[in-house]
Amino acid sequence: MKKLERLKEHMVFLTSVLVAVSIIIYGYICSNTLNFVSGKVMRFVSDQFGWLYIAFVFFLCCFMVWLAFGKYGKLRLGEEGERPEYTNFTWYAMLFCGGTGIGLVFWSIAEPLSHYVAPPGEIVGGTIEAANFSIRTCFLHWGVTQWVCFALVGLGIAYFRFRKNQSSQISNLLLPVIGEKASKGFWGKVIDIFAVTVSFAGVATSLGLGVMQICGGLNYLFQIPNNKSSWFIIILAITCVFTASSISGVNRGIRILSNINTFLALLLLSLGFFIGPHMKILNTLVNGLGQHLQNFVGDTLMIDPFDDNTWIMNWRVFYFAWFIAWTPFVGTFIARISRGRTIREFIIGVVVIPSVFTFIWLSVFGTIALYVSGNWSLNELTNIIASPETAVFIILNEYPLNGIISILIIVLLAIFFITSADSATYSLGMMTSDGNLNPPVYKKIVWAIIESTIAYVLLSADSLKPLQTISIAASLPFLFIMIAMCFSLVKELNKESDV
Repeated sequence: MKKLERLKEHMVFLTSVLVAVSIIIYGYICSNTLNFVSGKVMRFVSDQFGWLYIAFVFFLCCFMVWLAFGKYGKLRLGEEGERPEYTNFTWYAMLFCGGTGIGLVFWSIAEPLSHYVAPPGEIVGGTIEAANFSIRTCFLHWGVTQWVCFALVGLGIAYFRFRKNQSSQISNLLLPVIGEKASKGFWGKVIDIFAVTVSFAGVATSLGLGVMQICGGLNYLFQIPNNKSSWFIIILAITCVFTASSISGVNRGIRILSNINTFLALLLLSLGFFIGPHMKILNTLVNGLGQHLQNFVGDTLMIDPFDDNTWIMNWRVFYFAWFIAWTPFVGTFIARISRGRTIREFIIGVVVIPSVFTFIWLSVFGTIALYVSGNWSLNELTNIIASPETAVFIILNEYPLNGIISILIIVLLAIFFITSADSATYSLGMMTSDGNLNPPVYKKIVWAIIESTIAYVLLSADSLKPLQTISIAASLPFLFIMIAMCFSLVKELNKESDV
Protein backbone atom coordinates (compact mmCIF):
# COMPACT_ATOMS: atom_id res chain seq x y z
CA MET A 1 0.00 0.00 0.00
CA LYS A 2 2.80 2.40 0.90
CA LYS A 3 4.60 1.56 -2.36
CA LEU A 4 1.43 2.37 -4.32
CA GLU A 5 1.11 5.71 -2.54
CA ARG A 6 4.75 6.53 -3.24
CA LEU A 7 4.26 5.59 -6.89
CA LYS A 8 1.26 7.94 -7.16
CA GLU A 9 3.26 10.67 -5.45
CA HIS A 10 6.02 10.42 -8.07
CA MET A 11 3.78 9.65 -11.07
CA VAL A 12 4.40 12.98 -12.80
CA PHE A 13 8.16 12.66 -12.36
CA LEU A 14 8.46 9.03 -13.45
CA THR A 15 6.13 9.36 -16.44
CA SER A 16 7.82 12.55 -17.63
CA VAL A 17 11.27 10.95 -17.40
CA LEU A 18 9.99 7.96 -19.38
CA VAL A 19 8.63 10.26 -22.09
CA ALA A 20 11.95 12.14 -22.22
CA VAL A 21 13.98 8.94 -22.59
CA SER A 22 11.61 7.77 -25.33
CA ILE A 23 12.10 11.04 -27.23
CA ILE A 24 15.88 10.70 -26.98
CA ILE A 25 15.82 7.13 -28.34
CA TYR A 26 13.25 7.81 -31.06
CA GLY A 27 14.91 11.06 -32.16
CA TYR A 28 18.28 9.36 -32.49
CA ILE A 29 17.18 6.15 -34.21
CA CYS A 30 14.37 7.51 -36.38
CA SER A 31 15.56 11.03 -37.17
CA ASN A 32 14.20 10.93 -40.75
CA THR A 33 10.76 9.83 -39.56
CA LEU A 34 10.82 12.51 -36.87
CA ASN A 35 11.53 15.14 -39.54
CA PHE A 36 8.58 13.98 -41.64
CA VAL A 37 6.13 13.63 -38.76
CA SER A 38 7.06 16.96 -37.18
CA GLY A 39 6.63 18.78 -40.49
CA LYS A 40 3.18 17.30 -41.07
CA VAL A 41 2.04 18.03 -37.52
CA MET A 42 3.29 21.63 -37.61
CA ARG A 43 1.60 22.30 -40.96
CA PHE A 44 -1.69 20.99 -39.57
CA VAL A 45 -1.43 23.12 -36.43
CA SER A 46 -0.52 26.26 -38.41
CA ASP A 47 -3.13 25.85 -41.14
CA GLN A 48 -6.02 24.92 -38.86
CA PHE A 49 -5.25 26.87 -35.68
CA GLY A 50 -2.95 29.73 -36.70
CA TRP A 51 -5.86 32.14 -36.35
CA LEU A 52 -6.44 30.94 -32.76
CA TYR A 53 -2.81 31.55 -31.71
CA ILE A 54 -2.97 35.05 -33.15
CA ALA A 55 -6.34 35.89 -31.57
CA PHE A 56 -5.36 34.46 -28.18
CA VAL A 57 -2.08 36.37 -27.92
CA PHE A 58 -3.88 39.60 -28.75
CA PHE A 59 -6.53 38.75 -26.15
CA LEU A 60 -3.78 38.14 -23.57
CA CYS A 61 -2.36 41.62 -24.20
CA CYS A 62 -5.80 43.14 -23.46
CA PHE A 63 -6.34 40.79 -20.51
CA MET A 64 -3.07 41.83 -18.84
CA VAL A 65 -3.90 45.54 -19.24
CA TRP A 66 -7.30 44.89 -17.64
CA LEU A 67 -5.78 42.98 -14.72
CA ALA A 68 -2.98 45.50 -14.12
CA PHE A 69 -5.07 48.65 -14.15
CA GLY A 70 -8.40 47.27 -12.99
CA LYS A 71 -9.67 46.73 -9.47
CA TYR A 72 -7.52 43.60 -8.95
CA GLY A 73 -4.24 45.38 -9.64
CA LYS A 74 -3.59 46.20 -5.99
CA LEU A 75 -3.96 42.59 -4.77
CA ARG A 76 -0.72 41.21 -3.40
CA LEU A 77 0.71 37.83 -4.38
CA GLY A 78 1.09 36.80 -0.77
CA GLU A 79 -0.09 37.98 2.60
CA GLU A 80 -1.30 41.55 2.93
CA GLY A 81 1.62 43.79 3.82
CA GLU A 82 4.16 41.20 2.63
CA ARG A 83 7.13 42.66 0.77
CA PRO A 84 9.00 41.25 -2.28
CA GLU A 85 11.70 38.69 -1.64
CA TYR A 86 14.17 40.20 -4.14
CA THR A 87 15.29 43.72 -5.06
CA ASN A 88 13.94 45.12 -8.32
CA PHE A 89 17.26 44.77 -10.15
CA THR A 90 17.72 41.14 -9.09
CA TRP A 91 14.10 40.40 -9.96
CA TYR A 92 14.40 41.97 -13.42
CA ALA A 93 17.70 40.17 -13.99
CA MET A 94 16.22 36.77 -13.19
CA LEU A 95 13.13 37.52 -15.29
CA PHE A 96 15.21 38.45 -18.32
CA CYS A 97 17.67 35.58 -18.05
CA GLY A 98 15.02 32.97 -17.31
CA GLY A 99 12.58 34.18 -19.94
CA THR A 100 14.48 35.38 -23.01
CA GLY A 101 18.03 34.16 -22.74
CA ILE A 102 19.68 32.53 -25.73
CA GLY A 103 16.94 33.25 -28.25
CA LEU A 104 17.35 37.03 -28.28
CA VAL A 105 21.13 36.85 -28.74
CA PHE A 106 20.80 34.11 -31.34
CA TRP A 107 18.30 36.02 -33.51
CA SER A 108 19.18 39.69 -32.82
CA ILE A 109 21.20 39.93 -36.07
CA ALA A 110 19.74 37.16 -38.23
CA GLU A 111 16.05 38.02 -37.79
CA PRO A 112 16.22 41.74 -38.72
CA LEU A 113 18.19 40.75 -41.83
CA SER A 114 15.70 37.98 -42.65
CA HIS A 115 12.73 40.37 -42.69
CA TYR A 116 14.79 42.97 -44.57
CA VAL A 117 15.77 40.51 -47.31
CA ALA A 118 12.46 38.65 -47.64
CA PRO A 119 9.50 40.62 -46.24
CA PRO A 120 5.94 39.42 -46.87
CA GLY A 121 3.31 40.73 -49.27
CA GLU A 122 4.07 43.63 -51.56
CA ILE A 123 7.03 44.98 -49.56
CA VAL A 124 10.18 44.87 -51.67
CA GLY A 125 13.24 43.35 -50.01
CA GLY A 126 16.26 45.57 -49.48
CA THR A 127 14.26 48.82 -49.34
CA ILE A 128 13.74 51.39 -46.59
CA GLU A 129 10.18 50.11 -46.23
CA ALA A 130 11.57 46.61 -45.66
CA ALA A 131 14.01 47.94 -43.03
CA ASN A 132 11.21 49.68 -41.11
CA PHE A 133 9.03 46.59 -41.34
CA SER A 134 11.93 44.47 -40.11
CA ILE A 135 12.47 46.48 -36.92
CA ARG A 136 8.81 46.74 -35.94
CA THR A 137 8.34 43.03 -36.63
CA CYS A 138 11.23 42.13 -34.32
CA PHE A 139 9.72 44.42 -31.66
CA LEU A 140 6.44 42.52 -31.97
CA HIS A 141 8.00 39.05 -31.88
CA TRP A 142 10.31 39.63 -28.92
CA GLY A 143 8.37 42.20 -26.92
CA VAL A 144 4.97 42.27 -25.28
CA THR A 145 3.50 39.30 -27.17
CA GLN A 146 6.16 37.03 -25.69
CA TRP A 147 5.94 38.25 -22.12
CA VAL A 148 2.14 38.25 -21.78
CA CYS A 149 2.24 34.48 -22.37
CA PHE A 150 4.78 34.00 -19.58
CA ALA A 151 2.92 36.45 -17.34
CA LEU A 152 -0.39 34.56 -17.46
CA VAL A 153 1.03 31.29 -16.17
CA GLY A 154 3.41 33.02 -13.75
CA LEU A 155 0.64 35.18 -12.31
CA GLY A 156 -1.71 32.22 -12.01
CA ILE A 157 0.81 30.06 -10.16
CA ALA A 158 1.92 32.92 -7.89
CA TYR A 159 -1.68 33.84 -7.06
CA PHE A 160 -2.82 30.31 -6.25
CA ARG A 161 0.42 29.43 -4.43
CA PHE A 162 1.09 32.53 -2.35
CA ARG A 163 -2.43 33.85 -1.83
CA LYS A 164 -4.57 30.69 -1.89
CA ASN A 165 -1.97 28.28 -0.45
CA GLN A 166 -2.25 25.77 -3.29
CA SER A 167 0.81 23.88 -4.54
CA SER A 168 2.65 25.28 -7.57
CA GLN A 169 1.26 22.73 -10.02
CA ILE A 170 -0.10 23.83 -13.39
CA SER A 171 -3.20 21.71 -12.77
CA ASN A 172 -4.09 23.77 -9.69
CA LEU A 173 -4.62 26.83 -11.88
CA LEU A 174 -7.70 25.10 -13.30
CA LEU A 175 -9.16 24.10 -9.94
CA PRO A 176 -12.01 26.68 -10.02
CA VAL A 177 -13.01 25.51 -13.52
CA ILE A 178 -12.64 21.71 -13.47
CA GLY A 179 -13.12 21.13 -9.74
CA GLU A 180 -10.89 19.71 -7.05
CA LYS A 181 -11.54 16.08 -7.94
CA ALA A 182 -10.28 16.49 -11.51
CA SER A 183 -7.49 18.85 -10.52
CA LYS A 184 -6.12 16.49 -7.87
CA GLY A 185 -6.93 13.30 -9.78
CA PHE A 186 -6.12 11.65 -13.09
CA TRP A 187 -6.72 14.64 -15.36
CA GLY A 188 -4.63 16.87 -13.13
CA LYS A 189 -1.72 14.44 -13.49
CA VAL A 190 -2.18 14.39 -17.27
CA ILE A 191 -2.07 18.20 -17.40
CA ASP A 192 1.07 18.32 -15.25
CA ILE A 193 2.84 15.60 -17.27
CA PHE A 194 1.97 17.36 -20.50
CA ALA A 195 3.26 20.70 -19.14
CA VAL A 196 6.57 19.05 -18.15
CA THR A 197 6.93 17.35 -21.55
CA VAL A 198 6.34 20.59 -23.46
CA SER A 199 8.83 22.34 -21.17
CA PHE A 200 11.81 20.01 -21.43
CA ALA A 201 11.38 19.72 -25.20
CA GLY A 202 11.37 23.50 -25.57
CA VAL A 203 14.33 23.96 -23.23
CA ALA A 204 16.39 21.26 -24.94
CA THR A 205 15.94 22.84 -28.36
CA SER A 206 16.97 26.27 -27.05
CA LEU A 207 20.05 24.77 -25.42
CA GLY A 208 20.87 23.11 -28.72
CA LEU A 209 20.58 26.45 -30.52
CA GLY A 210 22.92 27.98 -27.93
CA VAL A 211 25.53 25.27 -28.47
CA MET A 212 25.27 25.77 -32.24
CA GLN A 213 26.02 29.48 -31.92
CA ILE A 214 28.81 29.05 -29.37
CA CYS A 215 30.51 26.45 -31.58
CA GLY A 216 29.81 28.49 -34.71
CA GLY A 217 31.46 31.51 -33.11
CA LEU A 218 34.47 29.54 -31.89
CA ASN A 219 34.88 28.04 -35.34
CA TYR A 220 34.56 31.43 -37.07
CA LEU A 221 36.94 33.20 -34.69
CA PHE A 222 39.48 30.52 -33.76
CA GLN A 223 38.92 27.70 -36.30
CA ILE A 224 37.91 25.32 -33.49
CA PRO A 225 36.13 22.39 -35.17
CA ASN A 226 32.36 22.69 -35.15
CA ASN A 227 31.64 18.99 -34.68
CA LYS A 228 30.16 16.47 -32.25
CA SER A 229 33.28 16.43 -30.06
CA SER A 230 33.13 20.19 -29.56
CA TRP A 231 29.40 20.04 -28.86
CA PHE A 232 29.93 17.33 -26.27
CA ILE A 233 32.71 19.20 -24.46
CA ILE A 234 30.73 22.45 -24.34
CA ILE A 235 27.51 20.79 -23.21
CA LEU A 236 29.34 18.76 -20.57
CA ALA A 237 31.18 21.78 -19.15
CA ILE A 238 28.10 24.00 -19.06
CA THR A 239 25.93 21.21 -17.64
CA CYS A 240 28.30 20.81 -14.70
CA VAL A 241 28.08 24.54 -13.97
CA PHE A 242 24.30 24.93 -14.23
CA THR A 243 23.68 21.72 -12.29
CA ALA A 244 25.83 22.99 -9.42
CA SER A 245 24.08 26.35 -9.59
CA SER A 246 20.62 24.77 -9.59
CA ILE A 247 21.50 22.57 -6.61
CA SER A 248 22.61 25.65 -4.66
CA GLY A 249 19.10 27.11 -5.06
CA VAL A 250 17.46 30.32 -6.29
CA ASN A 251 18.94 32.57 -3.60
CA ARG A 252 22.50 31.66 -4.46
CA GLY A 253 23.34 30.20 -7.87
CA ILE A 254 20.46 31.47 -10.03
CA ARG A 255 20.41 34.93 -8.42
CA ILE A 256 24.17 35.47 -8.68
CA LEU A 257 24.45 34.17 -12.26
CA SER A 258 21.45 36.24 -13.38
CA ASN A 259 23.04 39.40 -11.98
CA ILE A 260 26.35 38.63 -13.71
CA ASN A 261 24.52 37.83 -16.93
CA THR A 262 22.58 41.09 -16.85
CA PHE A 263 25.76 43.13 -16.27
CA LEU A 264 27.43 41.40 -19.25
CA ALA A 265 24.35 41.99 -21.41
CA LEU A 266 24.42 45.69 -20.48
CA LEU A 267 28.15 45.80 -21.29
CA LEU A 268 27.56 44.19 -24.70
CA LEU A 269 24.68 46.56 -25.37
CA SER A 270 26.87 49.56 -24.48
CA LEU A 271 29.71 48.36 -26.71
CA GLY A 272 27.25 47.74 -29.55
CA PHE A 273 25.98 51.30 -29.23
CA PHE A 274 29.56 52.62 -29.03
CA ILE A 275 30.79 50.92 -32.22
CA GLY A 276 27.53 51.32 -34.14
CA PRO A 277 26.04 54.37 -35.88
CA HIS A 278 24.82 56.20 -32.75
CA MET A 279 22.26 58.53 -34.31
CA LYS A 280 20.80 55.84 -36.53
CA ILE A 281 20.41 53.56 -33.52
CA LEU A 282 18.54 56.26 -31.59
CA ASN A 283 16.43 57.05 -34.64
CA THR A 284 15.68 53.35 -35.06
CA LEU A 285 14.58 53.09 -31.44
CA VAL A 286 12.22 56.07 -31.66
CA ASN A 287 10.88 55.25 -35.12
CA GLY A 288 10.60 51.53 -34.40
CA LEU A 289 8.72 52.15 -31.16
CA GLY A 290 6.38 54.58 -32.92
CA GLN A 291 5.66 52.17 -35.75
CA HIS A 292 5.26 49.29 -33.31
CA LEU A 293 2.67 51.17 -31.24
CA GLN A 294 0.92 52.56 -34.32
CA ASN A 295 0.64 49.16 -36.02
CA PHE A 296 0.38 46.92 -32.95
CA VAL A 297 -3.24 45.81 -33.39
CA GLY A 298 -2.97 45.29 -37.15
CA ASP A 299 0.40 43.51 -36.97
CA THR A 300 -0.61 41.22 -34.10
CA LEU A 301 -3.85 40.21 -35.80
CA MET A 302 -2.34 40.03 -39.29
CA ILE A 303 -3.58 37.00 -41.21
CA ASP A 304 -4.86 37.01 -44.79
CA PRO A 305 -8.11 35.08 -45.31
CA PHE A 306 -7.77 35.02 -49.11
CA ASP A 307 -4.04 34.91 -49.86
CA ASP A 308 -0.91 32.96 -48.96
CA ASN A 309 -0.07 33.00 -45.24
CA THR A 310 3.27 31.17 -45.46
CA TRP A 311 5.28 34.03 -43.96
CA ILE A 312 2.80 34.53 -41.13
CA MET A 313 2.76 30.83 -40.26
CA ASN A 314 6.56 30.44 -40.51
CA TRP A 315 7.29 33.50 -38.37
CA ARG A 316 4.42 34.93 -36.35
CA VAL A 317 2.46 31.78 -35.53
CA PHE A 318 5.73 29.89 -35.06
CA TYR A 319 6.88 32.41 -32.44
CA PHE A 320 3.53 32.61 -30.66
CA ALA A 321 3.41 28.82 -30.43
CA TRP A 322 7.04 28.67 -29.26
CA PHE A 323 6.36 31.17 -26.47
CA ILE A 324 3.31 29.19 -25.35
CA ALA A 325 5.43 26.02 -25.31
CA TRP A 326 7.84 27.82 -22.94
CA THR A 327 5.15 29.11 -20.57
CA PRO A 328 4.97 26.13 -18.16
CA PHE A 329 8.61 26.30 -17.06
CA VAL A 330 9.12 30.08 -17.45
CA GLY A 331 5.83 30.80 -15.69
CA THR A 332 6.73 28.44 -12.85
CA PHE A 333 10.11 30.14 -12.39
CA ILE A 334 8.65 33.66 -12.60
CA ALA A 335 6.05 32.75 -9.98
CA ARG A 336 8.75 31.43 -7.63
CA ILE A 337 10.66 34.74 -7.63
CA SER A 338 7.63 37.08 -7.50
CA ARG A 339 6.19 36.55 -4.04
CA GLY A 340 5.13 39.79 -2.37
CA ARG A 341 4.49 41.74 -5.60
CA THR A 342 1.08 43.24 -6.35
CA ILE A 343 -0.66 42.07 -9.53
CA ARG A 344 -0.06 45.50 -11.09
CA GLU A 345 3.61 45.46 -10.11
CA PHE A 346 3.95 41.88 -11.37
CA ILE A 347 2.48 42.63 -14.81
CA ILE A 348 4.48 45.82 -15.29
CA GLY A 349 7.66 44.06 -14.16
CA VAL A 350 7.12 40.91 -16.20
CA VAL A 351 5.66 42.44 -19.39
CA VAL A 352 6.72 46.07 -19.70
CA ILE A 353 10.28 46.21 -18.30
CA PRO A 354 11.73 43.24 -20.26
CA SER A 355 9.96 44.47 -23.42
CA VAL A 356 11.54 47.91 -23.13
CA PHE A 357 14.99 46.36 -22.70
CA THR A 358 14.32 44.12 -25.70
CA PHE A 359 13.35 47.14 -27.85
CA ILE A 360 16.63 48.84 -26.97
CA TRP A 361 18.60 45.64 -27.65
CA LEU A 362 16.99 45.09 -31.06
CA SER A 363 17.42 48.76 -31.99
CA VAL A 364 21.16 48.51 -31.37
CA PHE A 365 21.86 45.18 -33.05
CA GLY A 366 19.16 45.51 -35.70
CA THR A 367 20.67 48.82 -36.79
CA ILE A 368 24.18 47.35 -36.68
CA ALA A 369 23.00 44.62 -39.07
CA LEU A 370 20.99 46.81 -41.44
CA TYR A 371 23.58 49.61 -41.55
CA VAL A 372 26.19 47.40 -43.24
CA SER A 373 23.73 45.27 -45.23
CA GLY A 374 24.65 47.20 -48.37
CA ASN A 375 28.08 45.53 -48.30
CA TRP A 376 26.44 42.38 -49.66
CA SER A 377 23.87 41.61 -52.33
CA LEU A 378 20.47 40.26 -51.28
CA ASN A 379 21.56 36.78 -52.40
CA GLU A 380 24.70 37.02 -50.27
CA LEU A 381 22.66 38.22 -47.29
CA THR A 382 20.32 35.26 -47.80
CA ASN A 383 23.31 32.92 -47.54
CA ILE A 384 24.55 34.68 -44.39
CA ILE A 385 21.23 34.38 -42.54
CA ALA A 386 20.87 30.76 -43.65
CA SER A 387 23.36 30.06 -40.83
CA PRO A 388 22.07 32.32 -38.01
CA GLU A 389 24.63 30.89 -35.57
CA THR A 390 27.46 32.66 -37.46
CA ALA A 391 25.54 35.63 -38.92
CA VAL A 392 26.23 37.82 -35.88
CA PHE A 393 30.00 37.26 -36.15
CA ILE A 394 30.07 37.95 -39.91
CA ILE A 395 28.18 41.22 -39.45
CA LEU A 396 30.32 42.35 -36.50
CA ASN A 397 33.44 41.74 -38.59
CA GLU A 398 32.53 44.98 -40.38
CA TYR A 399 32.95 46.99 -37.18
CA PRO A 400 35.84 47.93 -34.87
CA LEU A 401 36.46 45.88 -31.71
CA ASN A 402 34.81 42.96 -33.48
CA GLY A 403 37.13 40.42 -31.81
CA ILE A 404 36.41 41.65 -28.30
CA ILE A 405 32.68 41.90 -28.87
CA SER A 406 32.52 38.47 -30.53
CA ILE A 407 34.27 36.88 -27.55
CA LEU A 408 31.89 38.71 -25.20
CA ILE A 409 28.95 37.33 -27.19
CA ILE A 410 30.27 33.78 -26.79
CA VAL A 411 30.74 34.30 -23.04
CA LEU A 412 27.28 35.84 -22.77
CA LEU A 413 25.77 32.94 -24.71
CA ALA A 414 27.45 30.47 -22.37
CA ILE A 415 26.08 32.25 -19.29
CA PHE A 416 22.65 32.60 -20.91
CA PHE A 417 22.87 28.87 -21.58
CA ILE A 418 23.65 28.31 -17.89
CA THR A 419 20.95 30.63 -16.51
CA SER A 420 18.24 29.33 -18.87
CA ALA A 421 19.07 25.70 -18.10
CA ASP A 422 19.48 26.58 -14.43
CA SER A 423 16.01 28.10 -14.10
CA ALA A 424 14.54 25.33 -16.28
CA THR A 425 16.08 22.61 -14.13
CA TYR A 426 14.74 24.24 -10.99
CA SER A 427 11.26 24.67 -12.55
CA LEU A 428 11.11 21.09 -13.83
CA GLY A 429 12.13 19.92 -10.37
CA MET A 430 9.24 21.91 -8.88
CA MET A 431 6.75 20.72 -11.50
CA THR A 432 7.61 17.08 -10.82
CA SER A 433 7.64 17.44 -7.02
CA ASP A 434 4.02 18.49 -6.52
CA GLY A 435 4.98 22.15 -6.70
CA ASN A 436 7.58 21.96 -3.91
CA LEU A 437 9.43 25.31 -3.81
CA ASN A 438 12.58 23.41 -2.80
CA PRO A 439 12.55 20.30 -5.02
CA PRO A 440 14.84 17.37 -4.16
CA VAL A 441 18.40 17.63 -5.40
CA TYR A 442 18.23 14.29 -7.22
CA LYS A 443 15.32 15.49 -9.38
CA LYS A 444 17.19 18.62 -10.40
CA ILE A 445 20.21 16.49 -11.31
CA VAL A 446 18.03 14.11 -13.35
CA TRP A 447 16.47 16.97 -15.30
CA ALA A 448 19.85 18.61 -15.89
CA ILE A 449 21.14 15.35 -17.40
CA ILE A 450 17.98 14.87 -19.49
CA GLU A 451 18.01 18.41 -20.90
CA SER A 452 21.66 18.17 -21.89
CA THR A 453 21.33 14.65 -23.28
CA ILE A 454 18.36 15.60 -25.46
CA ALA A 455 20.23 18.65 -26.74
CA TYR A 456 23.37 16.66 -27.59
CA VAL A 457 21.79 13.50 -28.98
CA LEU A 458 19.29 15.28 -31.21
CA LEU A 459 21.85 17.87 -32.29
CA SER A 460 24.14 15.00 -33.30
CA ALA A 461 21.32 13.24 -35.15
CA ASP A 462 20.24 16.47 -36.86
CA SER A 463 16.88 16.10 -35.10
CA LEU A 464 16.91 19.32 -33.08
CA LYS A 465 14.66 21.22 -35.48
CA PRO A 466 12.01 18.44 -35.55
CA LEU A 467 11.97 18.38 -31.73
CA GLN A 468 11.51 22.14 -31.69
CA THR A 469 8.70 21.78 -34.21
CA ILE A 470 7.03 19.04 -32.18
CA SER A 471 7.30 21.03 -28.96
CA ILE A 472 5.67 23.97 -30.73
CA ALA A 473 2.94 21.77 -32.21
CA ALA A 474 2.39 20.32 -28.73
CA SER A 475 1.66 23.84 -27.54
CA LEU A 476 -1.79 23.55 -29.15
CA PRO A 477 -3.35 21.55 -26.28
CA PHE A 478 -1.60 23.86 -23.82
CA LEU A 479 -3.14 26.82 -25.61
CA PHE A 480 -6.57 25.51 -24.60
CA ILE A 481 -5.29 25.00 -21.05
CA MET A 482 -4.19 28.66 -20.99
CA ILE A 483 -7.62 29.78 -22.20
CA ALA A 484 -9.14 27.87 -19.29
CA MET A 485 -6.58 29.51 -16.96
CA CYS A 486 -7.99 32.95 -17.82
CA PHE A 487 -11.52 31.92 -16.83
CA SER A 488 -10.19 30.18 -13.72
CA LEU A 489 -8.16 33.19 -12.58
CA VAL A 490 -11.05 35.62 -13.06
CA LYS A 491 -13.44 33.27 -11.27
CA GLU A 492 -11.12 33.08 -8.25
CA LEU A 493 -10.36 36.81 -8.26
CA ASN A 494 -14.07 37.55 -8.09
CA LYS A 495 -14.13 35.86 -4.69
CA GLU A 496 -11.76 38.46 -3.22
CA SER A 497 -13.53 40.51 -0.58
CA ASP A 498 -11.05 43.37 -0.26
CA VAL A 499 -11.29 44.86 -3.77
